[in-house]
Amino acid sequence: MVPFSHVDDIGLRKITRNGAISKVLLYLSSGDCRRHFDWKNRFKENTEKMRSGSMLEVAEVLKSLLVQQQEKPLSFREKKMLDRARQMLVTEIAFSMEVHALAASELLRKALGKSSLTLPEPL
Repeated sequence: MVPFSHVDDIGLRKITRNGAISKVLLYLSSGDCRRHFDWKNRFKENTEKMRSGSMLEVAEVLKSLLVQQQEKPLSFREKKMLDRARQMLVTEIAFSMEVHALAASELLRKALGKSSLTLPEPL
């Protein structure tokens, strides 16, 4: 239990609504994504997006790292970030849509498949 006065301090937020989940899945299934080629800038921007709490920004991190991974291997830290983004999205979709984590993971796989991307297995 967290006192309401400390909710913002620890980053607690409400579960994402189905409309926002639909936008995330649509983003993952369509078009390109913006990314940096410089490792330091890419990692810094992705870290900020992961901390934001926005599922769309977490989806941007996931997609950009998957595209990057197709071109060259990710660093250990980026692999960990990719796994964390995958886990965050699976968990959020499962809670939001009231489905099992496997069903949420399958929704992500299908959306990414439309962009010719493959969802990695958990580390």
